[in-house]
This record gives sequence, structure tokens and C-alpha cells, in this order.
Amino acid sequence: MISSNQIGVAVVGTGFGQKIHIPGFQHHPRTEVVAIYNPDLNKAKAIADEHKIFYAYNSLDKILSLPEVDAVSISTPPFLHYEMGKRVLEAKKHLLLEKPMAMNATQVKELYHLAQAQKVTAIADFEFRYVPAWLSLAEHLENDYVGKKRLIKIDWLVTSRADSQRDWNWYSQQEAGGGALGAVASHAFDYINWLFGSVSKLCGYLNCAIPERPDPQDGGMMKPVDADDTCLIMMELADGTPVQLSISSVTYSGRGHWVEIYGEKGTLVLGSSNLKDYVHGFELFAAPAGKSLKKVSLPKNLEFPQTFTDGRLAPFIRVVNCFVASIDAGRSLTPSLKEGVYSQLLMDLTHRSHQQKTWVDVPNLEQFISK
Repeated sequence: MISSNQIGVAVVGTGFGQKIHIPGFQHHPRTEVVAIYNPDLNKAKAIADEHKIFYAYNSLDKILSLPEVDAVSISTPPFLHYEMGKRVLEAKKHLLLEKPMAMNATQVKELYHLAQAQKVTAIADFEFRYVPAWLSLAEHLENDYVGKKRLIKIDWLVTSRADSQRDWNWYSQQEAGGGALGAVASHAFDYINWLFGSVSKLCGYLNCAIPERPDPQDGGMMKPVDADDTCLIMMELADGTPVQLSISSVTYSGRGHWVEIYGEKGTLVLGSSNLKDYVHGFELFAAPAGKSLKKVSLPKNLEFPQTFTDGRLAPFIRVVNCFVASIDAGRSLTPSLKEGVYSQLLMDLTHRSHQQKTWVDVPNLEQFISK
């Protein structure tokens, strides 16, 4: 039995879910992981035993029928998100959904409206909103450090899939939600909206540098890859600021993750060269117009109360804070599935732009979500 103040959580998906969701929820004082889902029942039971979780099932319906389950986190591959998320919300359980949210913005919009109709909380796991250096960047922008923005340049160049012998799986398939656009640009689109505002139009180019990979489930047979591993995207914000976004997961010795903001009053540069951990290592640099960049000391109030070997865990625990606060407040706090709709919409439009080889206009989110 869990106390009335505790929130019983079921973790659905045991890749990222086992690495981050389970320890994150177990670390938080208000949440308790009471159930685990894996399509392989033996794996579900083994993971449950390892983490001292009471229930283990390969049936989502069984998990949703448990009175101890108040909330569900979903970290399965994205092609499963919509149907699973819908069943969770129909069961009137609170939902924490991994990005990319689903296969298209219409599906995410439906989940957003369903959560409202069922009067349950539904939020998205956009971790960069909670990383100290990013929060400091947000404060500098709120204080008008750069003034009128002239250019925003984002590079996110990593080695995660640079080895052509890395396994073929769902990530290799566009129809399964794979590719760098969904895995990486989903974060970038969210923080662009958070830090700089809405996008008015965009032009995208997608490329697949490694056209086949070995499938370990089929004796190492080479299978075709059609999901992107490099994305080049130009955008114009609603305020007219140009944005250049370059993402690649196949760049040996890539420069890492850097955001550069150039304005009339000065420059802000946020970045990390850490290619093994996409959270650890971020530093913020600032310079008034005409001066040299200098490293910014982060305020103590923005720092994590505890750091972990895996940098993703500390910001995820802050996501859990938001999830618990949303449940307590009886409404989905930011980032909710509304922000998830916008991120997914920009991904959809990037695909469209690439296919049509043209710029595409981005609709107003309020109008899109109300249709």
C-alpha cells in the first residue's frame, strides 16, 4: 500500500524508462513506481525484481486496472505513443509522455484534448527547460541582454550513430518515428519556442548518410535505413529573427550542442562539447557589444541539488517535480502536451518542406490546436 500523499506510477517502456524514468520516480519523495510494463513478461519481471517494483506485466490493460496506479510514464518507441497514451488517458490516469510525442501533430492534439476532457494531467519530458545553464540563458534573455536579436545559430552535432555498424532497429525507420529529427530536433523545437517565441515559417532538408545497418535480430543481415541522421533547418521567428538549426547524429568529433544568440546589445553563447552525455557540460558565455565573451557564473538557486553520473537524471527529476505539481494543481503545467503539439507540428512541417523542397508557413498554435 502507498500513502495517500504518494503518487503510484507505472513505467511503460524499459529502455530509457529503466535508465532514467524508474530511478527518477524512485528518487522523488512524492512518487513510487508500483508497476512496470515490457512486451516480454520475463523481462518485465526481471526489471521489476531488480528495482523492487511490485507489479510486472506485458499487458497495458492489466496495469491500467490497478488501483495503485495513479499515473503512467510512457517511454516506448514513438510509434506506440498515441495508442498507449490514449488508453492511459481513457483510464483517467495522469500521463508523462516522452518525445517525440507521437507520429504526427494531429495525434498529439487529440491526446491533449482527451487529457482535458478526462480532467487528468498530461505533460511532456522536455528536459532542457530544467538544466541550470539553460535556465540562466533564459534569465539573460528575459532581462533583454542581447536586445533585438539579429541571428540565432544552433549546432547539435554528435557521434551517437556515426558507426555504420550500430544496430538497425525502429530508430532506422521513418514510419516508426525514427531519425534525428524526432529524437533531437523535437527538443530543439521546444526550446526555440520556450526561449525565443513562435516560428512563422521554415525550410528543412533531411539526409540519411548511412543507408543500411545490420539487424542483430536477423543474423546481422543488412537492412535499409530511411530515417534521417542529418537535419538542416532554416526558420524565421514571428518577430523576424532568422534561425539556423544544424543537427546530425553521424558526425565523428562533432562540436556537440551549441546555441548562439547575436543581438544589437550583445551576444550569448550556450554550449557543451560533451558527446557522451547531452546534459552534463553546458556552460554559458556572454559579451556586451564590442567585448569578448566571458563565462557566466551560474546562480546557486539554479543549480541541481544533486548531480548524478548520468546527466539526464537530474533534469528528469525536475520534470517529475512539474508532474507532481500539475497533479496537485489539477491542471497540466508547462511543458504540457500543448508544447508537445507545437514541437511535433514543426517536425511535421520539416518533413513537408523537405518533400516539397520549399519554405512552409507555420500556423498559429492556438488556432491549430482549437480546430
